[in-house]
Amino acid sequence: MNSEESSSVWSGPRLAVSRLNWESRHSEAIDLADRLLAALTDPQEIFGVLLAKLSALLNMDRLRECPPVIDAAWQAAQGNGVSPADLGEFHALAAFFAHREGSLERCVTNLVRGARALEATATDVRALRPWIAMAVTYSYVGFHRHAVAAQGHAEKISRQGTEVDRKLAAHPEIQVRHAVWLDQRGETEAAKAMLRRLLAKVGPEDLIEMERGYLGYAAARYAALGGHGYVGTRELLRSGAEPFLENVELRKLGHAALAIAEYRPAVALELLRDAEVTHTRLGLAEVPRLRALAYAVQGDHASAYAAAREVTLQIARAADPVYDLFVDGITVRLDFDELRRTVSRYTDEAHTDSLTGLPNRRHLERHVEEIAGAGGTVMIGVGDLDHFKEVNTLHGHLVGDQVLEQVAAILSRTMRGDDFLARYGGDEFVIVLPGTGPAEAREIGDRLCAAVEAHDWSDLAPGTPVSMTVGFAPLDPVAGLAEAFRAADLLMLRAKRVNGEKHEDWREWI
Repeated sequence: MNSEESSSVWSGPRLAVSRLNWESRHSEAIDLADRLLAALTDPQEIFGVLLAKLSALLNMDRLRECPPVIDAAWQAAQGNGVSPADLGEFHALAAFFAHREGSLERCVTNLVRGARALEATATDVRALRPWIAMAVTYSYVGFHRHAVAAQGHAEKISRQGTEVDRKLAAHPEIQVRHAVWLDQRGETEAAKAMLRRLLAKVGPEDLIEMERGYLGYAAARYAALGGHGYVGTRELLRSGAEPFLENVELRKLGHAALAIAEYRPAVALELLRDAEVTHTRLGLAEVPRLRALAYAVQGDHASAYAAAREVTLQIARAADPVYDLFVDGITVRLDFDELRRTVSRYTDEAHTDSLTGLPNRRHLERHVEEIAGAGGTVMIGVGDLDHFKEVNTLHGHLVGDQVLEQVAAILSRTMRGDDFLARYGGDEFVIVLPGTGPAEAREIGDRLCAAVEAHDWSDLAPGTPVSMTVGFAPLDPVAGLAEAFRAADLLMLRAKRVNGEKHEDWREWI
């Protein structure tokens, strides 16, 4: 997902790192980026080099190193005149990372944001690379119609650019994934036609180095479906200066497809025995589809039928997360609609938290003064997310912000109509319960913690469940909010410290 040197696109530090990426020299690109980042001071140059480094990390599958780079790029972009094209590329790469990490929700959210940023860049040559980045990510996710449309934008822009720009726009992996997806679905003739057009239109000289392996796979896959006439397929499958995992997968699958075309099914089946599609993202149905073709050549029709059934199963399974995302998306939208209704009366920005839309500390203090003056029993609760630092460390601060937004929505919909919720700072929330005694506060605290923990966080923050600990203390009208907050905060922290976990019954302490 890279461009090449072109004065119409960029120059300087970003170009130096990107050149190495285009040649599949990703380790060298990362090392150079680190040296440049230690010396650069201009925020836009820093942003560009960070994007080039992120692209290299993704290509090397070094996912653990991506969150701090994403956070640093986002920080560099704030208020520094980053163009819509660059912002679009940032979201495309963030979407790519989210999908590799297993979060389809975050992936689609970033894709939508990236597409919005790129809407006004139809004739801007700087948008060529971002549109290709969008196309590749759409293709990885399986949104092939969107991928083809994004590549179409890039191709249109490339006509006014350099030869290198046109090489970037060719990017055969997008059409290869589309073609194999069509074949897996049973639209074999359409798949063959797409591969035939690609092979007639694009040659090795029309591509950047890292894309030649996909052209080789297009030729091998076309041959496995009965196509003829392409020369140099094995040489293309050997492309790539570094044996990174994507090339390794393409090579094995491509040689299996060639063995099928050459009526050597036993060789193909041996190659497919431990073949994967983790990095090429050709779909989990690709390996069984090739097995089905190999068994058919071998004359083992029962095994071919069984493999074809697995193809159908994998295609159905691939659709399930999209259906789940649709349902979850409606749920999230309703949550935020409820949150907006809850905070609609807090229109003064000076009293509203900019991230969650909840009242901030200043508004909290004013509200508590008002209800303390009215008399009656009031309980003050302090809620803190458990192990929230792990979310930021493993997934990045942008995901952490999304978790805070979602927690705000969950708490808002779970509380009673007269209760008051504020974000105090960081991952700390304050809950004000008017006309409530200790026993009822315990019940509400249970309900709030259970609602946060019961939410399915596996897509937004895979592997890091989110939960909350709450402590409550009564509000003394004389001592005021500060004393009640201190007491509630101590109870909350005491609950967290017991056995190093939050699971001890904190309710005994309020």
